Amino acid sequence: MTTVTKPNLATDKLLTDLHVKYIQNLGENKDDLMYHLTAHLRLNAIYWGLTALCVLGRPDALNREEMIEFVMSCWDEEAGGFGAHPDHDAHIHPTLSAIQILIMQNALDRMDVDRVVKFIVSLQQPSGVFAGDRWGETDTRFLYCAVNGLSLLGRLDEMNKDKAVEYIQRCRNYDGGFGSSVGAESHAAQVFVCVAALTILDRLDVVDVDTLGWWLSERQLPNGGLNGRPEKLEDVCYSFWVLSALSILNKVPWIDAEMLSSFILSAQDPEGGGIADRPGDMVDVFHTLFGVAGLSILGYPGLVDLDPVYCMPATFIGARGLRKGWQALSRRQA
Repeated sequence: MTTVTKPNLATDKLLTDLHVKYIQNLGENKDDLMYHLTAHLRLNAIYWGLTALCVLGRPDALNREEMIEFVMSCWDEEAGGFGAHPDHDAHIHPTLSAIQILIMQNALDRMDVDRVVKFIVSLQQPSGVFAGDRWGETDTRFLYCAVNGLSLLGRLDEMNKDKAVEYIQRCRNYDGGFGSSVGAESHAAQVFVCVAALTILDRLDVVDVDTLGWWLSERQLPNGGLNGRPEKLEDVCYSFWVLSALSILNKVPWIDAEMLSSFILSAQDPEGGGIADRPGDMVDVFHTLFGVAGLSILGYPGLVDLDPVYCMPATFIGARGLRKGWQALSRRQA
């Protein structure tokens, strides 16, 4: 089968206006098959798009009221959390996206915080890990979603923090990295969620900083891009997963920032906007956010500071009294 790719018309600058237009146009054609095939990601995609716009300095590019109304339409009254789309079951990931969106839109008062906290806390298992929903699938990603969301709501003490830290410790591997569960191989995305959760829980002492920093820096390939684990292809999304962890560990200078910036910029669509996983592929909002996020951590000119722990603009985190000054530290490193 032949794979159709877009031509690689590389550019050496961030195409901000095109990216804003690309995000604004997402979801306009509700008759498109892809719109319906991605319903299970809808609320998360709104978070990705809004966060990208905030980092690009264009937070008002989408209609605020329509966004808030859609978020609230995803509320699962029975569970007390949010689903990815209206009439979908509540899940911890879109619930975190709802919290983040409402904070960025200064509309957290629309949320029943007590019920959301109860929903999140109910998902913690005896081992300390969290399930994603009532069906019981567990993953360190869901643990991070819980820690992040409860922290943003100022209710972190309502979960069993010690058990969560113990579980993360059990997921640590000989190479310094972390997996999705106990015994799973190290993966850059899982490294991020574990290191970020430990940061919020004030337990970075669990991390072997130098060994993990080495493993993360080894994710950079000769073309400048980063991969998620050894022997895999580069992917723009790891520009956030890897860089955020390096930023937390004060190891951003351990990779070649100029080469990574060039790789991210080469994955832009210079005609329609958006960023792909790698040059020549089709763009999507997920990689658009994490490409822009990576550039922000690297200190790319004109971008708003991104907090690498919460993956939100640093101003929102500072306003809530959480993890102040992370991006300033990253810029000094770069």
